[in-house]
Amino acid sequence: MTEKRVRARRGDGALLREELLRAAEELLDETGTEEALTVRAVAARAGVSTPSVYLHFADKEELLEAVCLRVWDELGRLVAECRDPDPFLRLGRCGRAYIRFALDHPVQYRVLMMTPSAGEGVPPAAQACFGYMVDAVRACVEAGVMRGEPERLALALWSAAHGCAALLIAQPSFPWPDRDAMIDLIVRISGFGAALGPRMAGALPPSRELAAALDAFEARLGGQLPERP
Repeated sequence: MTEKRVRARRGDGALLREELLRAAEELLDETGTEEALTVRAVAARAGVSTPSVYLHFADKEELLEAVCLRVWDELGRLVAECRDPDPFLRLGRCGRAYIRFALDHPVQYRVLMMTPSAGEGVPPAAQACFGYMVDAVRACVEAGVMRGEPERLALALWSAAHGCAALLIAQPSFPWPDRDAMIDLIVRISGFGAALGPRMAGALPPSRELAAALDAFEARLGGQLPERP
């Protein structure tokens, strides 16, 4: 049974807004779908009238975006915790943190990152995600492990991470292999691809020659490849 809330006093607008966001967050967590997040349902959960909601949010869409953004600070914290003296390994940790964050908050991620934005400009959630990726990639470029413009490389890596997260969220019934192993594979493929791709300008050699060159590269490293790039 939901605990009855104490209504905010007249003039306590910030407190009421927080109560509404908390009520909306509870509804998302309980139902697992944004469809349950109606203005009427949020008002009832918060113990206020429906018009009170409209004093703080223009419509359901604005309320939904606001409540989904509440978890985005957690992504920043997770990325900040991806500490490693090696920038390439740190980039891999950031990629894994990003995908797992999306899977831990599927409704919020779907709303903010898989639904076309109605407003102009880049939405705050997308700006934050891209910024985290650029910072990690720039460190790799400065270390020499990657070549190219950090923003361009970050877009490619972000696309790979987002694609993995979006598929796992949108197609839960697909017979995926072990989820963590799948995430590791995507991160490794995209990470090594971003490091190697810009170094291979022009037309690629025939497959047999390419395979031989890659085998020689593997042998030269002699098992020194990082386990989790």
